[in-house]
Amino acid sequence: MVRTLNELGKKGEPFFFLISFDKKNFYASSLKDLDSDISFQLNSFKKREKTALEKFPISFDDYQKKFLDLQEHIIKGNTYLANLCCKSEIKTDRSLEEVYKNSNGKYKLLFKDKFVCFSPETFIKIEDNQIQTFPMKGTINKNVPNGKSKILEDEKELTEHVMVVDLLRNDLSMVSEKVRVEKFRYVEEVADLLQVSSKIVGDLSPKWEESIGDIFDKLLPAGSITGTPKKKCVEILESIEGFDRGFFTGVFGVYENGKLDSGVLIRFIEKENGKLFFKSGCGITESSIANKEYQEMKDKINV
Repeated sequence: MVRTLNELGKKGEPFFFLISFDKKNFYASSLKDLDSDISFQLNSFKKREKTALEKFPISFDDYQKKFLDLQEHIIKGNTYLANLCCKSEIKTDRSLEEVYKNSNGKYKLLFKDKFVCFSPETFIKIEDNQIQTFPMKGTINKNVPNGKSKILEDEKELTEHVMVVDLLRNDLSMVSEKVRVEKFRYVEEVADLLQVSSKIVGDLSPKWEESIGDIFDKLLPAGSITGTPKKKCVEILESIEGFDRGFFTGVFGVYENGKLDSGVLIRFIEKENGKLFFKSGCGITESSIANKEYQEMKDKINV
């Protein structure tokens, strides 16, 4: 992965890339040679049609067991924040291609009739030798009265967001200089949800294109969908979640004309043995409440 991305960056021609959560699976191609069964859009929204959907999330009892196992690690100090993810079987009257065409998302991807993603979350952007990331933590339904105030004033959500901002500020410091938080906790509307983000930036050295692979190798997996401390948190999540994330919570993006844009692979539907599964998760801290986090996990499927 590292060498391939570095070589593509040195050539300077536009290319597409896709990296799994654990960095073990990887796809890259120049845009002119991109397979016809791969479609993507970055930073675009469109009007969508309603889609019939049945969802079969894991039971609350099963979720609570995972939640309590994770809380035990938090109490012991093994992690302070972890993004617990689950997979829910869904049934829809649409194909993955139709879901892709009718979904909303800043970052949309249809990959070879294997999975579709319509993500609201930027991983990193690079332009004019500046790298930017936008950690997203804190979610509430936009129809909740005074939802914006409630999400911003929620102590648990504040704690979670501060941890992620600190984690990603440290991550950017590994690849850039003069890292700073330019905007802290602003609210965006994403379909039926309000979500809280921050903006962190750092300065890159000239010819950063020649080290694109090294940049992603150091930054992945994304801090917003793992937790802190990152390495230990990944080990804990692998032991608790009970499924291979694969490309879910990985990243994809495009390099073109000296600019790079990439998104985190969330809002993710994957085809497995003829069935469809929606993978979603929530950040868990010591103050998290199981039934609230379970509800948030289910709410994200409605998006």
